[in-house]
Amino acid sequence: MRSIEHWIDGALKPSSGSVTSSVYNPATGQQQAQVVIGSSADVDAAVSCAARAFEEWGQSSLSRRTKVLFAFRELVNARAQELAELITDEHGKVLSDALGEVQRGLEVVEFACGIPQVLKGEFSDQVSADVDSYSYREPLGVVAGITPFNFPAMVPMWMFPIAIATGNTFILKPSERDPSASLMLARLWKEAGLPDGVFNVVQGDASTVNAILDHPGISAVSFVGSTSIARHIHARATAAGKRVQALGGAKNHAVVLPDADLEFAASHLTAAAFGSAGERCMAISVAVAVGAAANELVEQLDSQARAISVGSGRDAGVEMGPVVTAHAKQRIVDLIASAQDQGAQVRVDGREISVVGFEQGFFVGPTLIDGVASSMDVYQQEVFGPVLAVVRVDTLDEAIAFINANPYGNGTAVFTNSGAAARAFIRGVHVGMVGVNVPVPVPMAYHSFGGWKDSLIGEHHMHGPEGVHFYTRGKVVTARWPQDALGASFDMPTAR
Repeated sequence: MRSIEHWIDGALKPSSGSVTSSVYNPATGQQQAQVVIGSSADVDAAVSCAARAFEEWGQSSLSRRTKVLFAFRELVNARAQELAELITDEHGKVLSDALGEVQRGLEVVEFACGIPQVLKGEFSDQVSADVDSYSYREPLGVVAGITPFNFPAMVPMWMFPIAIATGNTFILKPSERDPSASLMLARLWKEAGLPDGVFNVVQGDASTVNAILDHPGISAVSFVGSTSIARHIHARATAAGKRVQALGGAKNHAVVLPDADLEFAASHLTAAAFGSAGERCMAISVAVAVGAAANELVEQLDSQARAISVGSGRDAGVEMGPVVTAHAKQRIVDLIASAQDQGAQVRVDGREISVVGFEQGFFVGPTLIDGVASSMDVYQQEVFGPVLAVVRVDTLDEAIAFINANPYGNGTAVFTNSGAAARAFIRGVHVGMVGVNVPVPVPMAYHSFGGWKDSLIGEHHMHGPEGVHFYTRGKVVTARWPQDALGASFDMPTAR
């Protein structure tokens, strides 16, 4: 059985413990590897080498950092297919989707390549007689990222390019469900010329996470995952004096107005709901059909959901692969059943799908549920699977109020041909990322990613300008180079 290990101080390292976790191929349902679970001693080892590496890397020139970043960007781009195949084999998403994930991660690397421009400080000349003042930002030290299974390359690349570009050293704790991409990225960093110890990978589970949160040598923690775990990470890490980025769960709605192009809307909602088998924090899981749009929209969604090709992500022409584990499959199937029991209509039922040649795979077919109410379990819970719930309302104002009543506030969208309606929606909805005729409004790397309410614990968004500020701290210098000796004053210093 292949064993997936840690990457510490520029090389593969076995775990100091003996605990392992199974890694499956979701398409076949078979175990393909085991990942070692890191102990507190493994975390200590990673922190120690990262702290040593920071002494040099934190003082390195911007020219040196950008040279490494540009080399890393070229290597990831050249080997994107290989990285995507690793993702598909452990996550299950189709290859084209895995390639798209790598590309969105590369956009953050490219943003980080421009770090000399982003890190420019401020200078004020002659703030007082012969006194100048200037400010700049310094790295924090050793920082860590705890990332989810659904984007094993992209989400880490939302974190570590900016952390490393700003002079920090980084410890990644990837999901134990699909950990191989993290090791390939580590090898590419080494090939790009990054000094040993600047980027490290500690495999693990909840116990490893807690060791990271408690470790006094780690200055900041970035996290993407469920809201309950985001709350735990934020509370425990801040209690230990760390900065925290903690992005939580989502329940993303798309409002469709009667004036929208309903075929266009249905096509994009189908892709947004069922792409990556719905295992995206920005997936659309609720379609809010307004007034006369409802019946035709549901018919369009029904037809398009049935036409989706489901199979192994490695096979050409497949549009949707399996979910990540057998447990995830069972949870999704149970939520579909609960919707039916609670009075909703399952228009397209993916519970009994069977893929020829992959009968043991963790497949759930595209599922469309009409007549969903806010009290139903399928609406109350984050399904994180290929399930699209349809809610019917009478007006745009009712749709906005419905979304605002939900505890999550990650992403949302509106489909309309009315600029006035779109503007009312943008201004009225309490959500961090909004799309207008764009169902998955993930910002580009030079804007920051983050939701509101239960989708973000704390205040720090990810990548873009807020990412740079998260991984640095400000320093202000007031300097005088006197030509003549001046007497000191015991009074409060003031400008003169």
